[in-house]
Amino acid sequence: MGLQHVLEEKLEAALITVTKVLGSAPRKPGAQMLVLADGTSAGTIGGGCGEADARQAALQVLATGKPRKHCLNMTADIAEDEGMVCGGIMELFIDYLGRHNGTEQLNLLENYVLSFHHGETPVLVTLTESKQDKAGQKLVIQKNGQVTGDLGLPILNQIALEEVWAGRGHGHFAVLNLDERFNPCDTTTEVAYQMLLEPPVSETKLVILGAGHIGLPLAGMGKMLGYEVTVVDDRPSFANSGRFRTADRVICNDFEKALADLVIDSQTYVVIVTRGHRHDKVCLKRVIHQPAGYIGMIGSRRRVKAMLAELQEEGIPAAALEKLYSPIGLKIGAETPEEIAVCILGEIIKVQREHKDRVKQQDGVRQQDNVKLQEEPVTSVRNNEEPQKMLV
Repeated sequence: MGLQHVLEEKLEAALITVTKVLGSAPRKPGAQMLVLADGTSAGTIGGGCGEADARQAALQVLATGKPRKHCLNMTADIAEDEGMVCGGIMELFIDYLGRHNGTEQLNLLENYVLSFHHGETPVLVTLTESKQDKAGQKLVIQKNGQVTGDLGLPILNQIALEEVWAGRGHGHFAVLNLDERFNPCDTTTEVAYQMLLEPPVSETKLVILGAGHIGLPLAGMGKMLGYEVTVVDDRPSFANSGRFRTADRVICNDFEKALADLVIDSQTYVVIVTRGHRHDKVCLKRVIHQPAGYIGMIGSRRRVKAMLAELQEEGIPAAALEKLYSPIGLKIGAETPEEIAVCILGEIIKVQREHKDRVKQQDGVRQQDNVKLQEEPVTSVRNNEEPQKMLV
């Protein structure tokens, strides 16, 4: 269940977003959880009693149809009483999604979600605090400069454009606080307006090539971690929805034919765990040139080394094969299929986190370069000057 499902089925939901963390907390700003009217949820902001409290606040938002902020206090004395392991404070924004939004707002969100399927990378800006009681208003800013939506005031729309043009929001989640004069301020002064800038997101996909004894627990655990799970195998007795109940897709077909129809991008994590060397090789040849975020293949060092040598003889460059993770998974002494699934997913999570850290560092360098390259100050409506057209 995700935002797309909520919109397609016209459900009412509350979207909880962590906006600020003070002290020790289980999740960082940007973590989200979706709560439906019946109490079911998707995603997590840390679990435990704190998440239960946030869920109750979300149900209140669903009852009123109005977004609100919520402070989740998990300081050490409370945590000890409730058996929690985390202390600190998490500030949350709980957004309402449903019939009270109006058609225009819902259409904006639907188009925002659909844009990812068209290869676009928009930034979503949400107003979480406003003196004009406009909390929940949204703006979608495409990379080509196209803007839809409204934050309630032209000056807020312009400031959001300036922030995205400066690089904020495209690399990682960001919060911008403004005072009454629309100048940036910190939380120690009075905040009159606050907006969240959410980076482009796409659903992370786990493609499991092989529906055997490792593929089964891998699919279940992968779904628990929030991946869109696809399982591929050419054996009907293995590749079926009855066996893989939690998988999003189960494809029973020849590996080469199935892979020809799959879209593999940087948010796709491929695990090759077929039943034999021949099938592993077919799969690896098909995916090694794809821009996957991770490609891992099971097998002993000796067997993998021999296969890589064969592939180089067949013309695949050694540089391309270097991105293969094999032997697969973190070294934790795994033996059972379930343990091996854990070590594989552990390695995938590690790769994901390292990639995100690199993106943040690159964004920081780009922002510094942008500042150095600016020979003249940017015209800003914050100084009561004529707004300039923004090019994103």
